[in-house]
Amino acid sequence: MTGDRSEISSQSSALGFPRDRRIVKTDEFSSVFRLRPVYRTAHFVLYTRVNPLPDAKARLGVVAAKRLAPRAATRNTVKRVTRELFRLTSLPPIDCIVRLSKPVNTKAGPATTARLKRELRSELLQLFASQRVVTKA
Repeated sequence: MTGDRSEISSQSSALGFPRDRRIVKTDEFSSVFRLRPVYRTAHFVLYTRVNPLPDAKARLGVVAAKRLAPRAATRNTVKRVTRELFRLTSLPPIDCIVRLSKPVNTKAGPATTARLKRELRSELLQLFASQRVVTKA
């Protein structure tokens, strides 16, 4: 079993989400939040700005508030699906912040479901597709 874990960890690091593709500092989040939202879906708001760094790559920040997704498992699912789709989408060098803006489930229901993941994926694909179109135009 130990060999399986090392294979999995090497695969996940190869496909991972490196630190240079993340927005992690408070002032970086603030500078993107100062701008108007670019695109909205039923549950998300997307904020973007051009990445000012010299070796610019698309970077991502995700905000999932506890009041909108009361269970940690749900918040983690939102973040995981967002990072996965961001990693698989080719975007120009922009800073993106995806913020959860409407509740996705309640404490009464299950933390995550296949239906919830499908809905999140479709909305996030719309967000990222809007940036490919907007920035190329």
